[in-house]
Amino acid sequence: MPVKQLDTPYPVIDADPHFSRVVRSFRGSDYAAMAGATAAFPSAIYMMEMFDPTRPKRGMGSALRLSTFLGLCGGFLFAYQRTSFRFWGWKENELEQKANQAALDAGIKPIGTDPSKSDLTPYMQGVAHRNSAFSQLKFSVLPWFNLVDHPYHGGDSSKESS
Repeated sequence: MPVKQLDTPYPVIDADPHFSRVVRSFRGSDYAAMAGATAAFPSAIYMMEMFDPTRPKRGMGSALRLSTFLGLCGGFLFAYQRTSFRFWGWKENELEQKANQAALDAGIKPIGTDPSKSDLTPYMQGVAHRNSAFSQLKFSVLPWFNLVDHPYHGGDSSKESS
């Protein structure tokens, strides 16, 4: 199943990047965005409590812990989506291009692009690809990640791994 080639402002590195490849490619700005979201959620809860108090009997500790956890989850998904946009060529991706080219020049296949490492049949690899392709655009409905090695990646990685 060929990956649809999109007209993007930057070169496509991987149309369906593996989870660990995306997480390893987080930049400092992605971590900052994650930290900002983590801090923003409980801060908003605290500010709302200051302006319109509910006067909980046991204090706000539980609400602040839960909101911090939810902020961390949302921040992680936001950082993951930002990095995926760079792999797709939708955002500036010069650092990722250099890292990808260095790995290819060293003869190392990028994570998730070697279908021989998967225990799944080629059909099931295709199913996994169809379920995870561009799933980062649907995080508000269901967080879904590519956790399968398969040959359907588009960009330079698929040319080297095929």
